[in-house]
Amino acid sequence: MKFKGLISALALVVSSAVFAQANAPVTPVLDQKQANQQQRIDQGVASGQLNKREARRLQAREDKLAAQEAAAKSDGVVTKKERVRLNAEANRDSRAIYRQKHDRQKVKVAP
Repeated sequence: MKFKGLISALALVVSSAVFAQANAPVTPVLDQKQANQQQRIDQGVASGQLNKREARRLQAREDKLAAQEAAAKSDGVVTKKERVRLNAEANRDSRAIYRQKHDRQKVKVAP
């Protein structure tokens, strides 16, 4: 009898964990922006438009944004206010990437 109770309790724990993952907060727009911006940073390094210092600073901004997103998701809900703040930060990061890629600093890339 104890075995059946243990199995049913285990099933309840597993099903609640699956339910919690299914209802985890998602931010598809922000995730896509982050992926695009990471690609832009990588491309800038490869083309010589970004030097190591610029790339490191831009990457730090992206890491900070990811940490802010994780904090917003930590309570299980990303509110509209949090989404607006995160998207505004992502937009600022995007402008920073543009400015750094289009400044006159160039890195000579070996052919």
